[in-house]
Amino acid sequence: MGFESATPIQEQAIPIILDNKDLIACAQTGTGKTAAFLLPVLNKLCESPVETTNTLIIVPTRELALQIDQVLQGFSYYTPVSSIAIYGGSDGSVFDIERRALETQANIIVATPGRLMAHLNMGYVKFDNLRHLILDEADRMLDMGFVDDIIRISSYLPKERQTLMFSATMPPKIRELAKKLLIDPQQINIAMSKPAEGVLQACYMAEDNQKNTLIRNLLTGKEYLSVLIFSGTKLRVKELVKELKHARLSVGAIHSDLEQVEREDILRQFRNHDIKILVATDILSRGIDIEDIGLVINYDVPGDAEDYVHRVGRTARAEATGVAITFVNHRDRQKFKRIEELIEMKVHRLPLPVDIEAPHPVAPARNDSRRPRPKGRR
Repeated sequence: MGFESATPIQEQAIPIILDNKDLIACAQTGTGKTAAFLLPVLNKLCESPVETTNTLIIVPTRELALQIDQVLQGFSYYTPVSSIAIYGGSDGSVFDIERRALETQANIIVATPGRLMAHLNMGYVKFDNLRHLILDEADRMLDMGFVDDIIRISSYLPKERQTLMFSATMPPKIRELAKKLLIDPQQINIAMSKPAEGVLQACYMAEDNQKNTLIRNLLTGKEYLSVLIFSGTKLRVKELVKELKHARLSVGAIHSDLEQVEREDILRQFRNHDIKILVATDILSRGIDIEDIGLVINYDVPGDAEDYVHRVGRTARAEATGVAITFVNHRDRQKFKRIEELIEMKVHRLPLPVDIEAPHPVAPARNDSRRPRPKGRR
């Protein structure tokens, strides 16, 4: 498959997993975490084949579940290992396919928490012989409110198992969850919260009324193989897509209002370069591996500094290079300062093109203590 050498996370994690020890690993996005846990598990299954469910991988989003299952199918092509991805947003026939796979005990299950709980509540899921529980993008699952589901899912699993937790960041809540699920875990911490070295980072100080003109200026008439644009809300995603289509640009969108089949189709077109520009919410900031993204644009500054690292991590993957540009309005300057503190560098400021209209004036904050009191009142 073109792999020539192990990445640092693979080099450190694979021996621990083969040694059957629990593991909590923190590594930035795009460093090869998926292969770090899939390869040793597949190796074990090749050495000791089973006809029951051996491994459960829990992930935060449908897109990541589908991607891991696709990678797994590639790795396991010449092995007897069976797998299935289980995630929400599909019709009843897909639910029945998932049910049959669970009843016949596919070797590896990749699932989102909510969908798996729906199957567990039906009573036909048997994890009696499960040997590995893997939590991928654990911090994102906590952010999305899945911690209770994860705890409930773990209650269906054998006490004697290997538990592996992979996360891009390691906040206190992750360590609390690890104490509940892992036993005397080994720990790995690699390049925490830093964009890949191959990312050229820059920003524009642009107000909201300047952003659309600026983004058209950046994209129109330029030759990019793939561009990924992040916006903070699905409403803004929809508005921006309309703007870019009006400029006759090849663009698609992914947000939570789309059906799963629509999201998969848009992602397929983007991967195949049938769509050059993809506008998305943070649903795509974690774990999604798409090659040849040369430019990432943060239309809005992300709310959390760590999310900036995840967004920027969509480019310059696997030692490639890429560009990440952020639009910073006056309200977001403090948030952007926190990002610069996290990544320990000052992002290069770019001058706005001369044809960008002047920003709307920002009204100064009123200080009530200095307002004149109405006459006749004390």
